[in-house]
Amino acid sequence: MTASLTRPVAPDPYSLLPAVPAFELRSDDVRQGERVPDVHTNTAAGRNVSPHLAWSGFPPETRSFLVTCFDPDAPGPAGWWHWTLVDVPASTTELPQGIGTPDGAHLPRGAFQLRGDDGVAAYRGAAPPPGDQVHRYFFVVSALDVPSMGLDRDTLPGKASTAAVFHTLARAVLVGTYRTS
Repeated sequence: MTASLTRPVAPDPYSLLPAVPAFELRSDDVRQGERVPDVHTNTAAGRNVSPHLAWSGFPPETRSFLVTCFDPDAPGPAGWWHWTLVDVPASTTELPQGIGTPDGAHLPRGAFQLRGDDGVAAYRGAAPPPGDQVHRYFFVVSALDVPSMGLDRDTLPGKASTAAVFHTLARAVLVGTYRTS
């Protein structure tokens, strides 16, 4: 017997966390609830180009940001981490398209990327299994009350996300979708 590729939709994982105020997250590339453009995917048509992200309206006491991309709809119970960018300075309110490269050459000063679930410390785009249901990609910026999370480059994305829960002042969420035919 083979597993069905159609599963119940997982809940919004961020709705399960302690409630915090929201702020605005926008993108020139990803639209809320719409299909992620191919260029931002890890498919034959894609190039793993991180999307533009910009945010505003976060609390004035924000000391840094955590930026992530998470797919709760990936096969398996733990979802899939596509991007984790830690220690983004509070003065940074925008990331240009393509900044999530493996060399991290253009990241904001002091920020660094953790290895995602594919083992690469860079943005890795949407890549649901062919024929699987539509997946949701949660681009999230968390405003934190610390200038650094004190993590190192070997920290796992899930650990970083869990640690951030205890320092999150506010959160901005933008959800794109993708399905591979």
